[in-house]
Amino acid sequence: MLLKYTAIWTLVLIVLSGCLSTNAELKQGAESLVPLDHLPALAGDYYVHDSDAVGRPLHIYIRLPQGYDEDTSGHYPVVYLLDGDSLFPILASNHLFLTYDDKLPEAIVVGIAYGSFDPSVNRRGYDFSAQAEDANEEQGGADRFLQFLKTELIPDIEQRYRTDPTRRILFGQSRGGYLVLYSGWTDPDLFWGRIASNPVLVPGRERFFAPANAATRNDLGLVVTSGSEDHPEFRRSVLEWFAHWHQREDIPWSLHTATIEGGTHSADSMASYRLGLRWLFDRPGSLSDLTGRRKEKSI
Repeated sequence: MLLKYTAIWTLVLIVLSGCLSTNAELKQGAESLVPLDHLPALAGDYYVHDSDAVGRPLHIYIRLPQGYDEDTSGHYPVVYLLDGDSLFPILASNHLFLTYDDKLPEAIVVGIAYGSFDPSVNRRGYDFSAQAEDANEEQGGADRFLQFLKTELIPDIEQRYRTDPTRRILFGQSRGGYLVLYSGWTDPDLFWGRIASNPVLVPGRERFFAPANAATRNDLGLVVTSGSEDHPEFRRSVLEWFAHWHQREDIPWSLHTATIEGGTHSADSMASYRLGLRWLFDRPGSLSDLTGRRKEKSI
């Protein structure tokens, strides 16, 4: 009898062991899935870029256009999103509807993310601000971040994917808008289009009222938006900037400024993104070499 019960318990333990092993394997398999695989509006790629320029790893998310794998001859504009931790899932997915409704060209959308909102990891305050007399010790890394964009990320993206290097776009919100402007002032040729949504103009506010570096291209565009309900000090500063540059012509880009009526500081990035892209691509000649990718789409 003892042998009988021993055999039964041995069999039970073997079965339980098998179940536990299977459950562990299933759990491990589930953990290995990339959740974005099940969000087709964000379908694309992801990798970690260990940057020499900024000295830290950054998470790079890529949203590829619909039909990217099927049409191997197509080359696409690339939109680089700062603050990809929050803006990539919002703006990259919404780009799909801009192609449906606004007939904008499909694009490769690249989200540059830190992987956390923890200040010890998310160094946007440092990376998206330049050295200036009024900068504090937590600011001043913009030149290094621009070096990362120019010498590391952009060449990497253009080597990995079928891009149109003449149609690079940089989008930034708030402090990211500062970096968008700073890139335009220091290296205007790097991006064909720039969209600064509710930019913060400090530290070094005076640099944005002085002439920018010269450009060699004559097709560059800059869009700057301001929400009518942005923080009063930010709104006032941007309106002063609008008035200043509307009176001058010594800028290396075509400039478009706009107020987002009812817009607040952070909640209207989609409105700025849409307005900016529509203006950039609707300018005369801006679609001349997009080989018909602004065709009608249906959903």
